[in-house]
Amino acid sequence: MMRPVFDPLQLQSALLDVQAASHASATALARRQQMRLANLLAAVQGSRLYQERLRGLDGPFDFQSVAPVTRAELMARFDDWVTDPALRLDDLQALTQDPARAGEAWLGRYVVWESSGTSGRPGIFVQDARAMAVYDALEATRQRPPPRTAALPFWPLTALGTLSGLDWMGASDRHALVTATGGHFASTVSFERLRAINPWLALNARSFSVLQALDALVPALNAFQPTVLATYPTAAAVLADEALAGRLRIAPRCVMMGGESVSQAVRQHVARAFRAVVRSSYGTSEFLPIAWECAHGQLHVNADWVLLEPVDEHQRPVPAGQRSDSVLLTNLVNTVQPLIRYDLGDRITWHGSGCACGSALPVIEVQGRHDDVMHVPACQSGRTVALLPLALCTVLEEECGVFDFQLRQQGPDTLVLRLGLHGEQGAATVDRCREALQRFARAQGAQPLRVLAELGCEVPRGRSGKACRVALDAAA
Repeated sequence: MMRPVFDPLQLQSALLDVQAASHASATALARRQQMRLANLLAAVQGSRLYQERLRGLDGPFDFQSVAPVTRAELMARFDDWVTDPALRLDDLQALTQDPARAGEAWLGRYVVWESSGTSGRPGIFVQDARAMAVYDALEATRQRPPPRTAALPFWPLTALGTLSGLDWMGASDRHALVTATGGHFASTVSFERLRAINPWLALNARSFSVLQALDALVPALNAFQPTVLATYPTAAAVLADEALAGRLRIAPRCVMMGGESVSQAVRQHVARAFRAVVRSSYGTSEFLPIAWECAHGQLHVNADWVLLEPVDEHQRPVPAGQRSDSVLLTNLVNTVQPLIRYDLGDRITWHGSGCACGSALPVIEVQGRHDDVMHVPACQSGRTVALLPLALCTVLEEECGVFDFQLRQQGPDTLVLRLGLHGEQGAATVDRCREALQRFARAQGAQPLRVLAELGCEVPRGRSGKACRVALDAAA
């Protein structure tokens, strides 16, 4: 792999700025937002798509008069969207189709990852060294695991012959990332990039695939003995079950969860099983570290670098304390692939400033992706196998090229796949999906599954527009 995208001077500058903003007043944070929004609007003059979008506005500029955009709209005009004409969608799609190239520096200066297809079509997102420096600084300063003791600071580590900034992974920790591997997802790409930047991390941080059977994952984690575990809430809950059963014998001091909604029941279950501090975060492919959880359990928006607008179903502002139908995101650092009033589809409740931790960064609640874990009969009599929703989605996306679907469990050993396709194309896709799902279940140690299909269906979606892609029938 070529040298990773990393600018130590940009990182040091971002660290100082983020540290200062962490203690700033709400007024000072608002000034930072407005300054950065002005810089973003100047930069988007290099985007043909945004030139057209902003040219039609009459009179003095009003940010809220800019029509929101969707992923489908932007991806359909990708080459007009980006501000660097050297970025071509066909080239980037070829990159992301090769798992071995995850984390590769595109053109020597860009980090590239892809999103899942939750909203019906996957997206490809590009960041330069400055954007990555800001993401790194936000995670180093605000989103890191709590230190072992108050006397143990997080100080710079040497990487590539230069300071890489705060050690947000902890110099005495062993980090395990349990996620969907094998693709160019943001978590995988950013994790491998950090390992490439810092040789120490290559020895003390490992990624583990949720696609492998628990019978393989559990021994691997036992051998590695992580002190910090990062994964999805559904995966954390299953691993907690394994710990309580005595099969998983690790003692992480902190479990960090993201990528899905976190219920209080799951949080308590994971904390009890591992006797660990539990922290959650909120991030997306469009802006990696949107919000972080403080020691008082509140989720704070990194509002110095990202704008969030909770809106109703007609994209009108929603007042504080009321759950939104969606949220519009403006990324204030990425000028290569601008995002202005981008419809994320997540539902949030905005609470504003005021937290016992003392931070003026606004507090939100998030209702993001919420899929069910499927429990199916195991080959061993009397046991069940847990099929994680993000693992099932990855199988259908990566192996079958299917992104708009719903998979329901109907009885102990029967899955129903709902697709909007028809005819021969639909039948061929079902055959491909059935084979992949059955192969995946067998690898997890499950008994043979029946996979039924319903073609020509409109995939059910919540009010956010995102599909609940993995669900249980009431009788399952």
